[in-house]
Amino acid sequence: MTERVRYELDGHVATITYDRPEALNAINAEVRRGLNDAFTRFREEEEAWVAIVTGAGRAFCVGADVRQGGATGEFRGTFWEKPTQNSFESGWEIFKPVIAAVNGLCLGYGLTLVTWCDFVIASDRAEFGFPEVRLGVPTIVGAIRLPQRINWQYAMELLLTGERISAQRAHEIGLVGWVVEHDRLLEAARELADRLVAAAPLAARAVKEVAVRARNLPDLEAIRFGETMRRVAGATEDAREGARAFAEGRAPVWRGR
Repeated sequence: MTERVRYELDGHVATITYDRPEALNAINAEVRRGLNDAFTRFREEEEAWVAIVTGAGRAFCVGADVRQGGATGEFRGTFWEKPTQNSFESGWEIFKPVIAAVNGLCLGYGLTLVTWCDFVIASDRAEFGFPEVRLGVPTIVGAIRLPQRINWQYAMELLLTGERISAQRAHEIGLVGWVVEHDRLLEAARELADRLVAAAPLAARAVKEVAVRARNLPDLEAIRFGETMRRVAGATEDAREGARAFAEGRAPVWRGR
């Protein structure tokens, strides 16, 4: 972990915060390393069931720090490894739910992260965009993910014009799930997180993993994989607790085992 990315666990909810507000949370090598460390901790920490990712100050993340060569993907004189399956760009293999709480400008790499998250709640002050083409470089991971999230033409408009859109417009095109008053952003994100932690955590992870992997599988193979996951989750202590709680008319107490 680095001091530029904060990780805080409250109950079963981890909050991961970009903390480079003087640079509008632009991504440099230190921030990128901190994000990888934070999400690795979230993936491995048994008590962390849901994550909220947000930004300190008035921006979520304005993208790569061009002052350090970030627009070209090479941070001069600093740490920048090639993307892997568990890197910032390529997406961590994490099947716990993740909420993006977008508090302000969300550009470039910031929007790339948002397209990886399961839920997006935006402040009414937020703006979204992929400005890379206006800097003479292509958007790569964003170009892969965004058309999977929203209508093709809306995706191409964002990717090929480099223009910004408002939170309300992002909601209209399906990029954002909810737009809330700025001062209520983290409260709204926590309310959603609390709804999510009411579910059995292992069952929820199984559902997300099936949803993610099924996108790249033929239907029959996807169903077979899903049924395997059902058997694995059905053999857990939580599955037995869920059945007992239902029979006894009480709320279940999940252990994540």
